[in-house]
Amino acid sequence: MKPVWLPAALFLCYTAQLSVPPPTNNTVWIGDSIPFKAGYSNVNGIRMYYEVYGTGAPLVLLHGGGSTIQTSFGRVIPLLAQHRRLICVELQAHGRTEDRNTGLSFNQDADDVAALLQHLSIKKADFFGFSNGGNTALKIAIRHPQLCRKIIAGSVLLKRNGTAPQFWEMMQNARFEAMPQPYKDAFLQVTPDSAKLLNLFQRCANRMKTFTDFSDAEIRSISVPVLFINGNADVGSPEHIAAMAKLVPRGQLAIIPGGHGAYIGECVASPPGDTLYRSVVPLLMQFLDAKQ
Repeated sequence: MKPVWLPAALFLCYTAQLSVPPPTNNTVWIGDSIPFKAGYSNVNGIRMYYEVYGTGAPLVLLHGGGSTIQTSFGRVIPLLAQHRRLICVELQAHGRTEDRNTGLSFNQDADDVAALLQHLSIKKADFFGFSNGGNTALKIAIRHPQLCRKIIAGSVLLKRNGTAPQFWEMMQNARFEAMPQPYKDAFLQVTPDSAKLLNLFQRCANRMKTFTDFSDAEIRSISVPVLFINGNADVGSPEHIAAMAKLVPRGQLAIIPGGHGAYIGECVASPPGDTLYRSVVPLLMQFLDAKQ
């Protein structure tokens, strides 16, 4: 099946509309279902927003480019929180987290998450990163291996030849007007500032315009178990993901029917009422629970 070129591919991100209360350091509610604690931490010169759900062993969730916590993981958080203590992060310039006077980079995002975990006194965790967040999760394994137990890398794109040339052509001509309205609405719901939204668009577009490959040596250096999960009609081709999984010494692979993020309930790739993500969560937990 050939990839479906959706507007969502512009940011390699996931969006689902969800009502979110203003963040505080007290327990608040997501929708009408499960409680969480929200807070900010000063990391590497910016205030980073995070949310904590559930109890148990820590699992860090890293959203896709252009997204918020809820737009990437809103549908699966209630399911994952039944099994893990979720540490959900918004990365530089995204959602409620501040920006800095440098462009976005996966290295910087990895260092920011590592600093946040240090502030939260978390010495080791599992990581589930989606899209650009998956790239960041792998960078954490490369740059901060002592923090990692296992990694789920969802819909990552680690080399330019991992997708069709049209994708990179689209990146070079990215325009704010083409950003899907649900993405804009989701950002403005939590940060009602149109200038910051435009800045986010420009940061995300520039990161993809200047994207450089992960080297084979970097990927081979990842020593922890990694589950690569991808849609069969995703941005990165199944062949690309299979090749990346083979490079990681303890890599595993799952190809799921659907587009970019359908397996976690992504709203563009998933038709209304689709519940594929409910079948995928047990697969993720089986990987996380298995003995190393």
